[in-house]
Amino acid sequence: MAEVPRNRLIFHIDVNSAFLSWESIYRLSRDPMTLDLRLVPSAVGGDAKSRHGIVLAKSTPAKKFGVCTGEPLSQALRKCPSLIIVPSRFDFYIQCSERMMKLLEEYTPDHEKFSIDEIFLDMTQTIHLFGEPLAVADAIRRRIHQELGFTVNIGISANKLLAKMASDFEKPDRCHTLFPEEIPEKMWPLPVGELFLVGESARKKMESMGIHTIGQLAAADPALLKSRLGNKYAFLIRQYANGIDSDPVAERESINKCYGNRVTLPRDVSDFSTADHVLLSLCETLGARLRADGVLCQNLCVELKDWNFNSFSHQMNLPDSTDSTNVLFDYARRLLKECWDLRPLRLIGVRAGKILEEDCRQLSLFESPRQEKQRRFESAVDQIRSRYGVDSIKRASFLDSHSIVDHASGKRKHLQKPDST
Repeated sequence: MAEVPRNRLIFHIDVNSAFLSWESIYRLSRDPMTLDLRLVPSAVGGDAKSRHGIVLAKSTPAKKFGVCTGEPLSQALRKCPSLIIVPSRFDFYIQCSERMMKLLEEYTPDHEKFSIDEIFLDMTQTIHLFGEPLAVADAIRRRIHQELGFTVNIGISANKLLAKMASDFEKPDRCHTLFPEEIPEKMWPLPVGELFLVGESARKKMESMGIHTIGQLAAADPALLKSRLGNKYAFLIRQYANGIDSDPVAERESINKCYGNRVTLPRDVSDFSTADHVLLSLCETLGARLRADGVLCQNLCVELKDWNFNSFSHQMNLPDSTDSTNVLFDYARRLLKECWDLRPLRLIGVRAGKILEEDCRQLSLFESPRQEKQRRFESAVDQIRSRYGVDSIKRASFLDSHSIVDHASGKRKHLQKPDST
């Protein structure tokens, strides 16, 4: 096994069935006698009656029926006809996430929000203040449960990759270690498909080469892997199989500097129509977050990653500061058309920068009544969604198709330089 240095201590905290847990907390806080969704086959998703949308989170009982996160509701209902489906309530989920992040900041200033329900903590410089790593992680786990009402898994290791792999071991409400010396026993016997960043297509290709476990991948001939998987991906995935990851826990970016949302797509996208649909969904969440915090942005960036894991982006300074979903979407579409040559995409993101307080909005003598009306309309939509759920009001363009993207979670699935937004 290639040497994996053990000179850092990284915790990865992952909320168990985040959306479902938070939805249960919301409902129980308002009616203690209501059904706890965590105890029955249930899922947070789209419209149960029309079967539109995808499963954003599922309960442990639903998992026993084979219900999977990311699959269409219609498919989940075929697996489990008694599945209880509830709409998402994204504004409340953000509050739950922020409360957890604030609690975790007490343990180290070096942390990276990986997604709405995941965070990396670099405990290297602060662990001596609290005790032994596993005992500290267990104390954090218990504290989150007692103070916030939901459970987490915590993975502990010397780098982000292994910490994330460890947090995926037995669930829920557990702490696990996966240090370099534990790789042969704990990680190598696992099916190759359980390795981070191994998708269904890559798994099938590896199995056709006789690679069925992570250990077999770790020992595979690099030349053979490159011939079947491509140079860049083959090198990265073999490094991961050996537990090698040098990606640092990125310096946390203040919430008043940048807002962003990105999604890894369930299938590659190679047409503007579908990409526009994804962008609109992302801009809806981005605009709602800006308005919720009472801030405006003066810069917009579109981020893309193609099927071969090449990343590229395009940004612009906006002529006027804004928090409008429609304005953000118009500029995002322009940026996309300027920088994309229709190569298949596996990730799309939008990021708002140059943030300023809404009180600093530059007054324009030429602002039209239509713009003011649009601003009031979007604020009204935000209030309705906050009270009744994200799916209580939908754009017409989302009604006749299964959404390709979980626009609510903004969940990121890659360890390479994710931004803290």
